[in-house]
Amino acid sequence: MSSEVETSRDETNSYVRGILRLRSAPLRMTTRGYAPILFAACVSSVFAQESPTPTPSAIAEESPALSISPDESLSPPPLPEQTPSASPARNVRLSFVPPPLEGRISLGIYDSKGKLVRVLHHEADLNEFKIGADALVTQWDGKNDNGEDLPAGRYHARGYLVGSLKVEDFGQTAAFPPENSNASVKVNLMPNPLANDKRALVELAAGIDPYGSYLKTNGGLPLFTISKSPNLGSVSIMKKSDKSVDIWQTDATVSHQFRISNVDQMMAFDCGEFELK
Repeated sequence: MSSEVETSRDETNSYVRGILRLRSAPLRMTTRGYAPILFAACVSSVFAQESPTPTPSAIAEESPALSISPDESLSPPPLPEQTPSASPARNVRLSFVPPPLEGRISLGIYDSKGKLVRVLHHEADLNEFKIGADALVTQWDGKNDNGEDLPAGRYHARGYLVGSLKVEDFGQTAAFPPENSNASVKVNLMPNPLANDKRALVELAAGIDPYGSYLKTNGGLPLFTISKSPNLGSVSIMKKSDKSVDIWQTDATVSHQFRISNVDQMMAFDCGEFELK
């Protein structure tokens, strides 16, 4: 291994040890001091392990001679019952260095066509991940959001670290969302210095579930909870400025308006492609 590679590895380990504190201490990060480290640090590795099936072994034991009368005969012992071997276990280990920004992480698994097939983490704190020697670590069992096994093939892991977004509640209004509200809006994010990328662009949308409304990517990855309001009928989004969006959510009778500021306080990160066996 060349001295340049060894130097990069030492810089990576030094950086991660600085941001991944002991498990008992809160993980706090700042953007200061990380700009010089301009390299992609996401690594994904796949481990497909077959569950071992114990194989009975026959051990010959000496026994005293037995007297058998001519009328007696020996029947062969019954064969042991054959049991099918267990199917291989699918276990994907993902390790990544989080971008240098305080906030929460949403991480998704995408298929070869770019479709989101699994929300692996949604608004997760850094201390919810396992802390490895030089990165945060998480696992994927090869299933989709419905708990179904996905076919073998190439998959991609990527996510966002969401900073301090601000929500203003304008209350209920009789007016429904304006006609120029959209299904999604484009927002510029903070560049991730670890990936040496330019100012990233993300397409944001608003979604609802039985528990309320949330901000998500246009591909469906949840990023930020807007409100905990059950039984919503619809939701829409409109860009207010480069750093804020307006959200309208409606039930059967009224509309409710929110404004989310600091939407540019997010960083994208990429954990690369891997193969699921």
